[in-house]
Amino acid sequence: MPATSCNLPYLEKLESSWQLWVDGRPFLMLGAELQNSSMSSANYMNGIWKNLVDMGINTVLGPVAWEDIEPEEGKFDFSVVTAIIASARTYGLRLILLWFGSFKNGMSTYTPDWVKTDAKRFPRMLLQKDCGKLVNSGVLSIFHTECLDADLKAFTKLMAYLETADKDRTVIMVQVQNEVGLLGDSRDRSKTADGLFEAPVPEEIVKFIADDWDNLLPDLQNNFSRVLKNIQKYASSPGTPSWKALFGDSAATDELFMAYHYALYLEKIAAAGRKKYNIPLFTNVWQKKPSTDAVAGGGGTPGVYPSGGGVPEVLDIWQKFAPSLDCIAPDIYLNDYSTTLAKYRHHGQPLIIPEQRRDEYGARRIWEAFGTYQALLASPFGIDTLKAVDSPFTSHYKLLDSVSYFVLRAQRDPSSMVGFFFDELEADGSDLTPPRVAYLGDYELRISRAFVFGKPGPGAGIIFQLEPGRFLLVGCGFKVEFKATSTRSVFTGILRFDEKSVVDKATGTLRTERRLNGDETRSGAWANMPNEKPDPGQIPIPITIPARTMIAEVTVFSLEEEE
Repeated sequence: MPATSCNLPYLEKLESSWQLWVDGRPFLMLGAELQNSSMSSANYMNGIWKNLVDMGINTVLGPVAWEDIEPEEGKFDFSVVTAIIASARTYGLRLILLWFGSFKNGMSTYTPDWVKTDAKRFPRMLLQKDCGKLVNSGVLSIFHTECLDADLKAFTKLMAYLETADKDRTVIMVQVQNEVGLLGDSRDRSKTADGLFEAPVPEEIVKFIADDWDNLLPDLQNNFSRVLKNIQKYASSPGTPSWKALFGDSAATDELFMAYHYALYLEKIAAAGRKKYNIPLFTNVWQKKPSTDAVAGGGGTPGVYPSGGGVPEVLDIWQKFAPSLDCIAPDIYLNDYSTTLAKYRHHGQPLIIPEQRRDEYGARRIWEAFGTYQALLASPFGIDTLKAVDSPFTSHYKLLDSVSYFVLRAQRDPSSMVGFFFDELEADGSDLTPPRVAYLGDYELRISRAFVFGKPGPGAGIIFQLEPGRFLLVGCGFKVEFKATSTRSVFTGILRFDEKSVVDKATGTLRTERRLNGDETRSGAWANMPNEKPDPGQIPIPITIPARTMIAEVTVFSLEEEE
């Protein structure tokens, strides 16, 4: 949503992508999230900031807890937040604040003591165990206005504070809650929740599902296709039945019910916050994954993973009923990365990954996130317990930062870039990340692992089309074979392949370091971007050079048959 002032951070909607603007210019977030407790102490963070800068990070995600800023009802203390913002500014870092209010990972452990200890005023959701017994979940009810009103008041105080105190716009986004949803049951079993569940389904959700059916994610369609005729019937006639009667007696129905009410809860908070300070807002999602234990990710059924959170089965509900959130953002640890990215570009929403793996496996994947799915952020979690020298993100982020000019330019024309990764081969030699084919301009690009005589290694990168027939290759561990798409083309070759370095990242000015040919192109067959230590195998001829700048420009040509 556009900001009300040109000085505020905002998201610009482009034809098929988005771009974040900060200080009046496009900004590439190279972000990382802190451990949950790190930002509760400005003193602790004093020993962390420089290490983050050394990793090439420019945006830090960290929590602001309700219990810390409102320890007594109505008495707000922003002293730690003030110190955190000042320190981040000193180190040239931007912040994304994570509002740990009513919910964090499906629980309510970051609420103030005066909320935790007053279950009469702030009711909790109830879980039904196998024996039929109801137990207190400890989680604030989304069906009682006291809980919502108290959270909303605290959040708007935070947003109003940022509007007045953060004049340098160090804080560029805010996450509203953290991985919401109910754990331990597929829905709340309290009397209030039961009453709403047994009442007629709100007309707005029935009409939405019926009218937008063809545009909904298959994940939602698969859950309710058997009752579609019923949904369509009641979308155009009065007297809708209960949730169970309309959608069926299932955990999927429970999840739909919870998603609708969670979305309304967060929408009220986000909308109120925007009125105080209109910067980008989002919420994040714990991803389901069958056949995995649920530990901050995974779980196959609603309640094993947080029921009601914005998983693909109910992503459409969140997008419709929480419009004050700029996007619903996936946390990706266990799920297929590429599939998840595609689902969370649904309806062209901005793509933000607030949490993902911090190892080399995770670092390789950010190239696909930025280059193919136009991600605005792909953030490893728990970054402050790694040293820069040990973090895989250090080299990846520094390389990405050096070519940020090209990434930001291509965000405005996503068809001009493609990102990809290749993982380590399996122990048996099988390849779970095979070659891929992309089309940039008038050429087909076959992207595969870098050529070696021995065992092929991992790789990752982005390819930019600079102009017709001219490409910028960034990364390592891959090679590119070009083929003209013209039906008249009889031969495609490489005119020039130059290793480059960055002279001025702000303007994208590059310098040629050396011209590559011969062995480095397999005599014109491909443009090879080697790993730092290519495996020569048993061949004694050293023709595979190691990676150096990891930036190269290639110009290709096509010979066409005469008419």
